[in-house]
Amino acid sequence: MKILFTPSARTQFLSALAYIRRDKPDAALRFRRRAETVLKRLVKFPESGRAIPEFPDLPQREVVIAPYRFFYRVKGQVVWIVGVWHGELKIEN
Repeated sequence: MKILFTPSARTQFLSALAYIRRDKPDAALRFRRRAETVLKRLVKFPESGRAIPEFPDLPQREVVIAPYRFFYRVKGQVVWIVGVWHGELKIEN
């Protein structure tokens, strides 16, 4: 099992890091380390994330690495990170 980001999710993650880094470089480093830890856990326990509350019937799941939500799906031996959104963004049904 391995973790891969879709191109858009990678861009979202890197943008989040850049945004945090502008004002608080140390916080950006802590956020990145927390993200690495949580995402490594998904390699061992891919179903450990929760169903997306707004869309509980979808196969995608999420893990929260405050203040961001990482959306993912498991396909074969790959955990695909498909989106990284700030937790304050509203998801429309």
